Amino acid sequence: MTFTNANAHIFIPNLGNEGENVATALAKTTDLCIGAHQDDIEVMAYGPIAACFGQETRYFTGVTVTDGGGSPRTGVYADYTDEDMKKIRVIEQNNAAQIGRYAAQVNLVWPSSGVKDPSNRALIEELKAIILAASPDVIYTHNIADKHDTHVGVTMHVIRALRELPAENRPRLIGMEVWRSLDWLCDEYKVVFDNGAYPNLSMALMGVYDSQISGGKRYDLAAQGRRVSNATFYASHAVDVLESAAFGLDMSAMIKDNTDPEAFITEYIQKFAMDVTQRVRKLK
Repeated sequence: MTFTNANAHIFIPNLGNEGENVATALAKTTDLCIGAHQDDIEVMAYGPIAACFGQETRYFTGVTVTDGGGSPRTGVYADYTDEDMKKIRVIEQNNAAQIGRYAAQVNLVWPSSGVKDPSNRALIEELKAIILAASPDVIYTHNIADKHDTHVGVTMHVIRALRELPAENRPRLIGMEVWRSLDWLCDEYKVVFDNGAYPNLSMALMGVYDSQISGGKRYDLAAQGRRVSNATFYASHAVDVLESAAFGLDMSAMIKDNTDPEAFITEYIQKFAMDVTQRVRKLK
């Protein structure tokens, strides 16, 4: 598989295993997560990572689209150049793949400007090739209501790539939480993931991103806090069923029916608005 960017590569944690290579590692993928930045995968898709961990019939593969440049930094990283940070963040992402026992970790190292370019055909072709090689049962990516432009840019490219593939090569597509919680989504539309398994693994996967944590962003604590909050505040009249949870939005309709992305997410926003206004009207 060839990529546009010179430093793009596929990291195989178990490459030393007999008979393991890039093709076989990708081919056994059941759960594929496509994230914008290093650590986005571990923030949004810990439930699937844990569900695949140590299994022999289910395997997780990550795809990180950007190069890690432009991240905030302080402390020991305050004087690091963008090029320094790019190298460190890719190493951290590969370390997470090793800890999480991913089948593969794909690093496409695109600048954010390339991700936010709707006409970037090269990225679309790369995503198509990865999806075809992995043939996953489900793809996780950023939800289309995320507030980070680069995240939504990745989602739009995933949608474009899937729409160009044959129907039999279009798996289920679920949008996950990173730079905006899906707590606002009406409960009947939430896809709920159990994030409570292997709490030590969860902390290890987030803790590996020292360039972000020591660099001034406590994503490790924030991710854990959101997951606990989701589990507790999910149902007001029932005891907690999960200790830690993440929410997703099934976005498969945008692929199956070619639904306009703006119309797709607007419908869910309108349903949320209706839920709020009806409750207020009933009780005012």
